Amino acid sequence: MSTRQETPVLGITRLRRFLAPAPAEPERCELCGQRLTEDHRHVVDTEHRALACACTPCALLFATPGAGHGRFRTVPDRCLADPSDQGLRDDVWERLQIPVSVAFFFRNAALDRLVAIYPSPAGPTESELDPAVWQSVLGDNTLARLLEPDVEALLVHRDGDRTECFLVPIDDCYELIGRMRLHWKGFDGGAAARADLATFFHDLRQQARTPGKDERP
Repeated sequence: MSTRQETPVLGITRLRRFLAPAPAEPERCELCGQRLTEDHRHVVDTEHRALACACTPCALLFATPGAGHGRFRTVPDRCLADPSDQGLRDDVWERLQIPVSVAFFFRNAALDRLVAIYPSPAGPTESELDPAVWQSVLGDNTLARLLEPDVEALLVHRDGDRTECFLVPIDDCYELIGRMRLHWKGFDGGAAARADLATFFHDLRQQARTPGKDERP
């Protein structure tokens, strides 16, 4: 596994939205300029690794494979959990070299690499994953096989001897990182960060559905 480094542009852009005060002017679509609703969608700029706020027409446009020559991709809204997943043993989790209890994993299609991002006292931290480690740890995971590059992530949470794994929109992961950054105290995040983490995953369990038989990446 390579040396850890700070989260790239995609994460920084997302975190600024969560940490900055609410804008005085209404948000607008970063693709066409149309005024946005509060629950608007996002697209990933795969060329610059950045999230962009999008209106409904733009989100629908870039949900079509190949639209915009593939540069922009709409973040899906599905949230999946596999009830048959037995979780990860401690020794298996250690192979990922994640020093905290929560992390998310996604595939960068342009660079053809697997990436892990997790919170830390210094802010979000990125680590590339050895494909062999990914295969041995998550290769048999149903959700890992369904994962769409760039726009979806596997969100893994270790709570004592219990491991939860969800397939979620990648903007949800950056929302979680931003929320934890707001509350983070000390080395392990502190009580407020842990409480917010518990609330986030409680809500996620309510939203998640079991993958359908015809579910596709």
